[in-house]
Amino acid sequence: MTTYARTEPTDQEPDIRARPPLVREFLLVAGLFLAYKLGRRAANGHVEEAFRNAANVWDLERALHLPGEGAVQGLLLHSQPLIQAANTYYAAVHFPATALFLVWLYWRRPLHYLRSRRVLAVLTGGALVLHLVFPLAPPRMLPAAGLVDTGQVYGPTVYGATPATDTMANQFAAMPSLHVGWAVMVAVGLIAATRSRWRWLWLLHPAITLLVVVATANHYWLDAIVVVAMLAVALAALRMPGNRMDAGARTGVSARTDAMLTDGGSRTYVAASPPARIPAETVVPAEAPVRAPADTGAGR
Repeated sequence: MTTYARTEPTDQEPDIRARPPLVREFLLVAGLFLAYKLGRRAANGHVEEAFRNAANVWDLERALHLPGEGAVQGLLLHSQPLIQAANTYYAAVHFPATALFLVWLYWRRPLHYLRSRRVLAVLTGGALVLHLVFPLAPPRMLPAAGLVDTGQVYGPTVYGATPATDTMANQFAAMPSLHVGWAVMVAVGLIAATRSRWRWLWLLHPAITLLVVVATANHYWLDAIVVVAMLAVALAALRMPGNRMDAGARTGVSARTDAMLTDGGSRTYVAASPPARIPAETVVPAEAPVRAPADTGAGR
């Protein structure tokens, strides 16, 4: 009968064999980021199409009875420091938070890093394709929305005052919202890679990000819904890499151990063989008890 002994992984000792070369990863991530920025720049223009799509998205949201973006913005416009904090969060947290997330996973959870990097690459590539085929003006530009461009009015902002000639960013790439997509991936990745009872608080990051992108009129609700759907597909398609240990690295396990099964990198189940049987021919039979000779009465 095979028995299973469960052991918990040590969070302090990452499996360095799963960690890819640092220079290669740096060049790869930097190359992906550069390709994305150049791709967004190539998608500039298409102003009329972007505004036509924006009107269609706005009408679709109203047909779906989604809450108005203006109601969320109104909650923040009562306080100038609050709306400036939202603008700062939008401008300053997106890239640094994602970069720190990848760096921490690289050093502490290499297997989780590999999966997260692949998911982010697929998600970002899919978003770039959608930006190219579906240019979309954000709600702050749509007259029918009646929203305030909080970045331009209150600051800070990462966009130029004239969207059509902005050389720093493509302002007609609202669909999908990578601010929301990356924030959700950061939360999902950290929840999966850690075991603290407080890890669910990472969900505050995507929740705050969603509030910020809507309140600052940079994205529609549908921009967030679409990117979450894309992320779900990427997560389902890209499974966690295997974490099997080679026989020479097994420590503290009997030589009779047959296999080590890993459950998502969180629990390890060691399947041990049943104890070997001793061949019958090698069994020494118990010595028969010595009986005293019967008293026959002879010699009396």
